[in-house]
Amino acid sequence: MIYFSPFRVKNRRGTSLNSQLLVLASSSVYRCELLKRLQIPFVTASPDVDETPLPQESARDTSLRLAKLKALALAHTYPDALIIGSDQVALLDGTQLGKPMTHDNAAKQLRFMRGKTTRFYTALALLNSKTGHIQSEVAENGVTLRDLSDNEIETYLLKEQPYHCAGSAKSEGLGIALISHMSGDDPNALIGLPLILLCNMLRREGLSPF
Repeated sequence: MIYFSPFRVKNRRGTSLNSQLLVLASSSVYRCELLKRLQIPFVTASPDVDETPLPQESARDTSLRLAKLKALALAHTYPDALIIGSDQVALLDGTQLGKPMTHDNAAKQLRFMRGKTTRFYTALALLNSKTGHIQSEVAENGVTLRDLSDNEIETYLLKEQPYHCAGSAKSEGLGIALISHMSGDDPNALIGLPLILLCNMLRREGLSPF
């Protein structure tokens, strides 16, 4: 899907800095909405990547590996582009929390998380498929849930149905009411795309919203 039109970024003198296509390697509507905030034209494409964690792999390393793989998976399709890959893994008491996908799984996750602080590792990779240069970093956020009752959990899930969200809650929506404390450098990372890191990476490639 294409958002806005093919673009050419210019500096103050009107000289082009970067005319490469920007590609978001994701089918996530949340990441798409976040990227729209930068008002830079882009297209989206779904990478075919196995997201299964490797044995003994840390949550941080899993997110970073998958973000890179997602960007690299589209390099042949877009040989002259800036490709954004991102992945998020949640970790609590040594257990990685993925997307629940069902109501029952989401309820189990929230009961496990209530009253505790979960770490969210949101990795970002930006691949210049023309040069092969790839940048990657990980944003970390801590989220502490209130000591929720079973009834609060059920009521929330029925209202928002966050079954495609790691951690079973949308902090950008009603899920904020479940949270007692948040920490981290970029609240956008918690939603799925670390925009502060992304802006810095894009500038290094000669592309900026301004």
